[in-house]
This record gives sequence, structure tokens and C-alpha cells, in this order.
Amino acid sequence: MSILIQIEDLCKVYNPGENEVRALDHVSLIVNTGEYVAIIGQSGSGKSTLMNMLGCLDVPSSGEYILNGQNVSRLTDDELSDIRNQEIGFIFQGFNLIPSFTAVENVELPLLYRGVGKRERHELAVKALEKVGLSKRMEHKPSEMSGGQQQRVAIARAIAQAPPVILADEPTGNLDSGSSKEIIQILKELHKEGRTVILITHDNEIAAQAKRVIRIKDGKIERDYENETD
Repeated sequence: MSILIQIEDLCKVYNPGENEVRALDHVSLIVNTGEYVAIIGQSGSGKSTLMNMLGCLDVPSSGEYILNGQNVSRLTDDELSDIRNQEIGFIFQGFNLIPSFTAVENVELPLLYRGVGKRERHELAVKALEKVGLSKRMEHKPSEMSGGQQQRVAIARAIAQAPPVILADEPTGNLDSGSSKEIIQILKELHKEGRTVILITHDNEIAAQAKRVIRIKDGKIERDYENETD
């Protein structure tokens, strides 16, 4: 397997000086292409800060982050925005769908920002929605769908152009247990297809579904181990 993500001695410090907070404290980590990794920790552990680093939503105070062969640690905001658009498919707890758009329009929107032509954009969106089982809900707006269906739209949006990394931040946080199982099953299927999936969670049961678990505590990696999954 090739290395997709390499983090070396990464630190994120807030309020440098006497009252400084080390949200990340010399973290080093490698994620290979095709892995399914859960990053787990309680509130304040540093897992959200690590997610922001992995997703190029923030930059480290020190250390290096190499994503898909490119050092993204010191890029400008515009350059980071380009990386996010091209390299990372985001799935958030809050769905982040546009209420006035249909499912297919919501999936098409990031493809528009990436410069994908109208016809290809529509074809990719339809294919992604079919993959997550929403072939009959494409023209429905978020208000006409359940929470689980909205999250599936969000997953379709994330995978439509096959980004190297799928970053799922508490993707089942707003869902009931039945919908949660459906979402986790979709993530498993994406992993089986060869996608790299990184799941951020505070839930041990959700983390247990991943192949590899990284536990964060006090800004440090406390444990990094393989799960015995089916």
C-alpha cells in the first residue's frame, strides 16, 4: 500500500506563552491508501483539531502534513481551498445541505466549483446518489427526506468525484440507531471498493466498525491498533 497521509511531529498551540493550550502535541501518523481508520476521543481530546488538520481546514503551529505526496502544512488559504476541493470528500454531522436545492443539485454543487461540465456533473451526481440507495429521491429537497436520507445525500456529495480521502466527522451524530447502521454500512462498502475512509467519533461502537482505531487523549495519540472486523 502507498502512503496517502503522513504527519510528522504535528503541534497545534493556542494562546502561546504562559496560558498556552496544546490541542495537538507532537503527533506523528501514517495512513495508507485504502485504509478505514477511526479517530476516537472525548470532547477536548484533540480529535476535532486533528480532523481540521487532516481536512486542510486549519494549519499546524509546527510539524509537517504531507497529503497525497504534497506538503500542505504551509499553504495559503486559497491553496488549501483547492486541496479541499480536489483531494477530500467531507461528511459532516450536520449534513450541510442547501434547503432550496434538490438532492441531485446538492451533489452537483461541489462539482460545479471544481469546474466539472454540466453534463458530466449531472451524471456523476446521479451515479453517486444511486450508490447510496437514493435513486428514487433525487428530486426531493432536504425537508422532504429523513435525517438518514439527508446524510446519504451528503455522502453522495462527498464521493461523487472519487476524492482520495473521505473524511467523516461524527456522521451518525444526529441520526437514530437504524439510520446510523445504514450510514456505517455505506462507509464500509466504500472502503471495500478501495476508498480511504477516516471517521471521527467519540463512540466506541462506531469506532469498532473501522479496521484501525487511533485513540487521542490530551492532544497525543494514546493508542493505535487494528480491529478484528468482518
